[in-house]
Amino acid sequence: TQKNSKSAEIASEKKLARLCGAVRTILECIGEDPSRDGLLDTPTRYAQALLFFTKGNDDVLANIVNNAVFKEDHDELVLVKNIEIFSMCEHHLVPFTGKMHIGYIPSGGRVIGLSKLARIADMFSRRLQIQERLTKQVALAISEILQPEGVAVIVECSHLCMAMRGVQKTSATTTTNCMLGSLSSDATMGRTFLELVKL
Repeated sequence: TQKNSKSAEIASEKKLARLCGAVRTILECIGEDPSRDGLLDTPTRYAQALLFFTKGNDDVLANIVNNAVFKEDHDELVLVKNIEIFSMCEHHLVPFTGKMHIGYIPSGGRVIGLSKLARIADMFSRRLQIQERLTKQVALAISEILQPEGVAVIVECSHLCMAMRGVQKTSATTTTNCMLGSLSSDATMGRTFLELVKL
C-alpha cells in the first residue's frame, strides 16, 4: 500500500542518516576532518555504497528465483562457471572478490533459469560474510529450490584483509567447496564436476 511504501521510505532515510553520522565519527576518530572539501560528501557516498554492498540482507530467495524453475527432460550435470562475486569480510569490513562455480544434477525434470544461479550467488555474496559460509549457503539454497540429485559449489577468492593488512600476501587465494547429494557421495560424479571446472 501507499502508506507502507511511505513508511519504508522514511525508515530508509533514517537508516541512511544514522549511517552517515557513523561514517563522520569514524573519519574524526582516524584524525580526518569531515568538513574539508574532499570529504564533504564522503559520509553519504560511503553510506550508500555500504548499503549496496550488503543489499543481499534484504533479498528473499523466492523473489530472486521468481518462479524460474522449469520442467525439462535433462538429468545430466548443469554447470555455470566463473560467476563473479563481490563480498565483504565480516571480520574486517573489507572486500573479498573472486569467482563461483555452481553445478547441479536435476531431479524430477526440474531445472532453473541459468541467470538465477548468478542471482543467488549475488544474494548471498552481497552481505557481511565469510567465504566458507557463503559457499554452503548457496549450495543449500539451490538444494532447497530444486531438490536435485546433487549440488556442488566452488568459490575462489582473494581477500583484501590478507593483502592489505596482517600477513600482507597479495597473491594468496582461498578455495572453498560444498558438495551435496550425489556430487558428494558418487566419486565419479564429483570428479566430472571438478574436471569441468578445471580445478
